Amino acid sequence: MKSPLFSYAALFFGVFALSTSAIFVKLAESPAVITAFYRMFFAAVILLPLLLGSKKNLQELHSLSRKQWGLGLLSGVFLAAHYALWFESLNYTSVASSTVIVTLQPLFSIVGGYILFKERIGKGAILGCIIAILGSVVIGWQDFQISGKAVIGDILAFIAAGLITAYFLVGQYVRKTLSLVPYSIIGYASSALFLSFFAFSQRVTFIDYSSKTWWSFLGLALIATIFGQTIFNWLLKWMSTTVISMSILGEVIGTCILAYFILDEMISLKQGVGIFLILSGLALFIVKQKKT
Repeated sequence: MKSPLFSYAALFFGVFALSTSAIFVKLAESPAVITAFYRMFFAAVILLPLLLGSKKNLQELHSLSRKQWGLGLLSGVFLAAHYALWFESLNYTSVASSTVIVTLQPLFSIVGGYILFKERIGKGAILGCIIAILGSVVIGWQDFQISGKAVIGDILAFIAAGLITAYFLVGQYVRKTLSLVPYSIIGYASSALFLSFFAFSQRVTFIDYSSKTWWSFLGLALIATIFGQTIFNWLLKWMSTTVISMSILGEVIGTCILAYFILDEMISLKQGVGIFLILSGLALFIVKQKKT
């Protein structure tokens, strides 16, 4: 197992990289399913040389059992559905609120971790989780008071939160026996394939987009996915889905700050209070979880 300090440093770096996701999605002038497709497709292409250039990775890929292939493809289904719904939610609600709702993953991961892996969380860590989630609710609460359209976006983001948790839970199981690059490529490539089928059914174009949109696709793949999502896939070998999901709550902080500077979305007093609660809850969770 990696040293705790190094693992948490990698985790926080991944969260920071992931916080760019909603910004790139907002900048991309394309349908949600196309944005999700190119995010997964380019991420798989970026990782492909690491697969083809490693005899160990190729041998591991060739020796996968049917169960490992099945779980890898299942993770791709969860990932495809997650991104399609989350990106679609951004057409209805703000970047900050959509990111807040989709990062309510601990609600699902605590239950899933207990059922699948018999993980137990101490009372102090649960309190930290509740405080952090309360911070997310404080930030997103304004949308529930604006319009029914915003509520639709929040519902889509909430479903997306459950789907990404399912992806991580599958990864927590598979990563015990499967290396990072083969697992990530199977998930990303199959996710891109499923998203392409959906895009064809929607009859949307795959090529007629601006240079700004193509750069956004690449940013999503390289920064948010390779430096964010893939780091989480790597850490799943040593960390639980619950710990990673809790840390991803910090994504909203980076997203709110980036949205302020790039998209001119103001940070309100409520959002400031929410950010403080998230940081306090995360700190309490990490400290108490280490003691259990």
